[in-house]
Amino acid sequence: MIEVKVPSPGESVSEVTISNWLKADGALVQSGDELFEIESEKATLSVSAEANGVLKILIPVGTTIKVGTLAATIDETATAGVSAPVSAPAPAAQVAPAKAAAPASTSAMKVASPAADKILREAGMTAHDVANGSGRAGRVTKEDAMRTVAAPKSAPAPVAAAPTATPVSAPAPKPQSAPAHMPPQQAKVAYSGERIERREKMTQLRQKVAERLVSVRQTTAMLTTFNEIDMSALMQLRKDYKDKFEQQHGVKLGFMSFFTKAVTEALRYFPAVNAFIEGDEIVYHDYVDMGIAVQAPKGLVVPVVRNAESLTLAQIEMEIERLAARARTNQLTLDEMTGGTYTISNGGVFGSLMSTPILNPPQSAILGMHKIEERPIALNGQVVIRPMMYVAMSYDHRIIDGRESVGFLVRVKESLENPVRLLLQV
Repeated sequence: MIEVKVPSPGESVSEVTISNWLKADGALVQSGDELFEIESEKATLSVSAEANGVLKILIPVGTTIKVGTLAATIDETATAGVSAPVSAPAPAAQVAPAKAAAPASTSAMKVASPAADKILREAGMTAHDVANGSGRAGRVTKEDAMRTVAAPKSAPAPVAAAPTATPVSAPAPKPQSAPAHMPPQQAKVAYSGERIERREKMTQLRQKVAERLVSVRQTTAMLTTFNEIDMSALMQLRKDYKDKFEQQHGVKLGFMSFFTKAVTEALRYFPAVNAFIEGDEIVYHDYVDMGIAVQAPKGLVVPVVRNAESLTLAQIEMEIERLAARARTNQLTLDEMTGGTYTISNGGVFGSLMSTPILNPPQSAILGMHKIEERPIALNGQVVIRPMMYVAMSYDHRIIDGRESVGFLVRVKESLENPVRLLLQV
């Protein structure tokens, strides 16, 4: 009998929550199969089987337990039964009830592993959206699902199937997917006319985020300074070079890499913005580990681009794309989310025009990007229309003075309004 105990997701973590069982109680499992997911205050991790056999679940979903607790057992004496692929009915039996509404033909055409099915469902997709399954008998694996979710989407496939549910006699408006600026997991609430309330337990991750945000307000002298950036030159540069850039590097040229480079350049002149307070000491960093805030299915996470100051625009774009794909599929490790020295948050993708971002402790500053919007500005004595973006930097006034905060943001603005220097790295 193999014991499956809850591993530690990281240093200082003593409790976790069983967030999801990926295999059903009594299911035949093979070595390497993902059995369940654990969620801590810092990360979500999956636990895999170490042997073939029959799974016995001991801890139900939603239970908070100590690290090292026995969560399940695997009976190796039943391995003789594991000769056929585990593909057929087993995963379907543990899919969430909402999955029952899917057309039967879809599941008959393609079958996804439990881990793959979870990744696809969180992205609003099904196994039918995967071009080819690389598993046995065409089975969709976890890797297939991650590639499909990370790949650019030409059209929202789930919407196309919606008209079949609309009666022919009712010319109802065509169903629409959520606006691009809304998080992918956001769903519309169907009002029933009844005064219904529901309660959901906060996840450990959400509880930790709440504690940290309150702590920042109570323990730092947080202040925010604003500026605005004329994005004309940067947008034109990106338009001129984006095709050649993608052909040469295999990754799209976005705005985030330019902002990252502009910040790393500005930090060279204002090192206090890249420093921490530890007790009665200031810890300075001669490197930049850049946190990039990303909206994941379970909330906001901040993966870190290591040594961003030494990376090219292409290398930054590749690393951001890799980390964002892992965030969308809840695959980020604790190491990938800790140790940042500065953070950039882009509320503009959700339509935010201006905000005051909250510090990501122990960091001393954070830059907030916002929506690009055409506005009239005065230029050389004339009123012209330009694509403008408000930027905001919140900082800890205990370590960063007003001169440094304003000077830092002005330098970021100047770099982005003359982006050729960043592209050529001169």
